[in-house]
Amino acid sequence: MAQPSLFIPHGGGPCFFMPDPGHVWSGIASFLKGLVDRLPEPPRAIIVVSGHWETDGFAFTGAGRPDLIYDYSGFPAETYALRYDVPGDPPLASRAADMLKDAGLAAKVDPSRGLDHGVFVPLKVAFPDADIPVIEMSVEKDLDPALHLAAGRALAPLRGEGILIVGSGMSFHNMRAYGDPRSPAPSQAFDRWLTEAVGLPGPRRAEALASWATSPGGRFAHPREEHLLPLMVAAGASDASGERVYNELVLETAISAFRFA
Repeated sequence: MAQPSLFIPHGGGPCFFMPDPGHVWSGIASFLKGLVDRLPEPPRAIIVVSGHWETDGFAFTGAGRPDLIYDYSGFPAETYALRYDVPGDPPLASRAADMLKDAGLAAKVDPSRGLDHGVFVPLKVAFPDADIPVIEMSVEKDLDPALHLAAGRALAPLRGEGILIVGSGMSFHNMRAYGDPRSPAPSQAFDRWLTEAVGLPGPRRAEALASWATSPGGRFAHPREEHLLPLMVAAGASDASGERVYNELVLETAISAFRFA
């Protein structure tokens, strides 16, 4: 059965696995815990595009049992002992890379890289049994939105084979603006624009998303766009109009998740 493609917020570092007395991250955690209920059936495998891995051309993890990369700093010691011993899928990684190459995009398989926190932190909440093969996909270092939309289009046939494509980032990612009381208005302006753009049909959506930097609040929301580009891959993997499936003010900023049928 065909799977949707998704864009999810992965939160801040290992936020779901440490004390949160202010319940800052409880809304995102609840959304992630309910993610499986939005799927037609358990996915055969999951490809996660992470905003925390940038490469020259696209890359896919090819390890049979990927390690974890604790690419965060200043958090409690126990968060560096988290485990998510999920299997990889080397044949699927090779096939995904070949699909991008067939579309004229540079791609490779990295047989040794592990999964960074943009992958294992949200998936540990959403799929705690760690029994579904996971492949991480990088974002391309030139940060071209049209290139990432094209990568999503190239990977779209995998959805029909029961493979879930997930963009993992943040719909708002301005580190200096989190917690600032001046942030709600411009972040909500961008969130409204993004929700409208996501809801457009495929070709019009691609045109709108490719010019996201000129949108209301766009550059305020993303001084650098590596956390938005996973959305482009998820959007490119579907011709159907997308929908917002989660929205909340987190640290004074509008945070959303999107689903593409």
